Amino acid sequence: MVKGITLVTPVASAEALERLASLFDALGFEPGKGWRDEAGRGAAFLAPLGNLELVAGRLPAVPPVLIEVTQLDQVRAVVEQWMKANGSADEIAQQLSAIAPTHWNSRLFTLQLDPSLALGFWQSENPLHGKPIAVEGDLSAAGMRFAIVVARWNSVITDRLLQGALDALYRSGASKPDIQIVRVPGAWEIPAAARALAESKCCDAIIALGCLLRGETAHYEAIYTEVARGIGQSQQETGVPHSFGVLTCETLEQALDRAGLKGGNKGFEAAIAAIEMASIRRKLGAPALDPEAWDGLPRPLKVKP
Repeated sequence: MVKGITLVTPVASAEALERLASLFDALGFEPGKGWRDEAGRGAAFLAPLGNLELVAGRLPAVPPVLIEVTQLDQVRAVVEQWMKANGSADEIAQQLSAIAPTHWNSRLFTLQLDPSLALGFWQSENPLHGKPIAVEGDLSAAGMRFAIVVARWNSVITDRLLQGALDALYRSGASKPDIQIVRVPGAWEIPAAARALAESKCCDAIIALGCLLRGETAHYEAIYTEVARGIGQSQQETGVPHSFGVLTCETLEQALDRAGLKGGNKGFEAAIAAIEMASIRRKLGAPALDPEAWDGLPRPLKVKP
């Protein structure tokens, strides 16, 4: 089986080889095993992916050595900085081109190190270029049903997490009638409620929200371990996605930061994860929900004004 491919390209002189090695080192190429004998020397540079292109007829109007990169603008800046340290302003103007679009849906700049060696650095404009084909979830909650299990304990935190989760669901297309909120006394009770919802097959995903703050005893570790284990077992044994939005923090200040004050809202992030996993589950052919189970869930009473 084919393991790799090597393209051997001659350069005009040992000085040109040294310049090329210096440039590739500045760009972060992994050096390979070189060689030297009486007739000459060689230096190898390793890239994560190699490609050999054979051409019949007219050669394409690109340099013979093409290097695919990400963040093309930053790469050009590194090359220009390297040239300033190893050459003159006149050489930069003559040897380094500006970034320009190509007819093959990419952007490209060229570097003429010497008359015998030209390099082309390019980046595809297709965001899916080079990515392996994979099943991925969509971030659309339209037509999906979600259950949110939220603990009342540390409600100053969990209420913020709940609002973040609802914000994510509404922004992603979920409707209010398709969201069921279940409040439990504390984090310890979350797995039992989540398991009951999952076994009823009433919803596409379950979002678990809670907050545990470390005290002066081992109580914190014992509860967290069992909560994480219970939520994980419920997800694995029922097949219904559960997203984990239970904070474990040292102080109240840390919890507030993670509930939207500074470090983002973990309730929002948990809801986004639930949406994506519900989408993946549907794409993988999960069985349909039981509509009677959803219709049988209790709804908050509407109080007349």
